[in-house]
Formats: sequence, structure tokens, C-alpha cells
Amino acid sequence: MLRALLAGRGKRLGGQIAAPERLYLSVVGQARQPVFYRDMGVPDTPLGRFEMISLHAFLLFRRLSGMGQAGRALGQGVHDVMFADMDRSLREMGVGDLSVGKKVKKLAKNLYGRIAAYDEGLGGADDILVAALERNLFAESDARPDQITALAGYMRRQAAGLERQEESALMSGAVVFEPVGV
Repeated sequence: MLRALLAGRGKRLGGQIAAPERLYLSVVGQARQPVFYRDMGVPDTPLGRFEMISLHAFLLFRRLSGMGQAGRALGQGVHDVMFADMDRSLREMGVGDLSVGKKVKKLAKNLYGRIAAYDEGLGGADDILVAALERNLFAESDARPDQITALAGYMRRQAAGLERQEESALMSGAVVFEPVGV
């Protein structure tokens, strides 16, 4: 999925991977943690993996948006890298050229819906966040209530952990996600 970034076809600054790409690679790395699929009931499907990338991207975007114009611009860069990767992934999965644009637009619309729902959930009571996760991430799974609640707690820990991270580190493309735990 990230071959183009890792093979050096992405944006590079002085031989280094640019900050948006580094942040996106971290998002994907965290979203691919086996514990989500093995222990927390997230479906191990292309849609389930997209949902986990979206969840982590939301958490990162939320933090970056609180960092002023420079943070929002960096968030837009991550967004652009994310959807370029989604485009490549769909093509690698055999989706025809005529359908890719429509599918990417649908994925973007889904992401924006998740962002609104998760933002409301993080700003409200646990039951609001749990309901958002049930509607979105767990819509097509048999996750148990304790798994959904555990993921809601994980999201709150990640949001708090991201708030503690230095803006300068994030601007340089370094993000550290909290351990998953179950």
C-alpha cells in the first residue's frame, strides 16, 4: 500500500521523507496493530483497515487543527498523502480507472463523516463516542460491547497523548501513539 512512499516516489526534502508522509506512515503503522483486529473486534478487511486508518487520521487531524494555520496546513498535507495512497491502493486491488475517482470521493465523504462523529464523541460522554464507533467502525462486525468500550477508551488516551506532544515534533513529522493495551 505504501510502496510509492517507501520507494522514494513521494515528496522528499533533502533526502528525507516529508513531514506529511512521515505522519501518514505513523498513522498507518498504528492502525495496522494486530491487537485491533485480533482482540478488539475490528474486522480485518479492507474496510476495517480503512476505518482504523480513518480513526487514527482523525486523532492526528484533531491535534494538528489546534496548532494554528501551520498545523492545519500540515494536516491538509497528510490528508493529500492519505488519499493519494487510497487511490494507489484501489488501483492495486484492481479497481478500474473509471471507478477509482468515485470510490476515492466516497472514502473522503466517509472520512469527513467519521471526523464529525468522533469529534462529537470525544467532546461528549462515553456513550456518544461508543455510539459513533458502533455506527461507523463496528457497523459490519460482531464486536462485543466491552471491545467497543475499550476502543473508545483507547481513543481518549490517544487524544490526550497527542495533546501532550510538542508542536515542533509534530511539525517535523514525528508523532508517537500511545501503546494500544486491551
